[in-house]
Amino acid sequence: MGNFLLRCIVNGVALVLTSQLLPGMETRGGIVGVLVIGLVFGIINAVIRPIVKFVSFPLIIVTLGLFILVINGLMLLLTSSLAPSYLFVSGLGTAILGGIVMGIINMILEAITGVNDR
Repeated sequence: MGNFLLRCIVNGVALVLTSQLLPGMETRGGIVGVLVIGLVFGIINAVIRPIVKFVSFPLIIVTLGLFILVINGLMLLLTSSLAPSYLFVSGLGTAILGGIVMGIINMILEAITGVNDR
């Protein structure tokens, strides 16, 4: 449970940093917003993302894995639609680019915090 909460906090911080870098993304709500966004995004990644990846497996194979970038963008858009008062994403293109940037930031933050070591 502690590992999941730490991942949610890391996801929230990564989303805030990503929104600072991309003009089409905006986070609101301060610390509470970061926690809510991180929690919603963490739940979506834990529950919905594996189902979407399983269903779209043939498309992932055909595109040599590039469709995963679209899935990441869709998960970001879903987070934006479930928590609209805390996260705004202007469109699918911004969401896909945000997924790429967020993945890089997430990787750095997970290495710093040691989330994967536990």
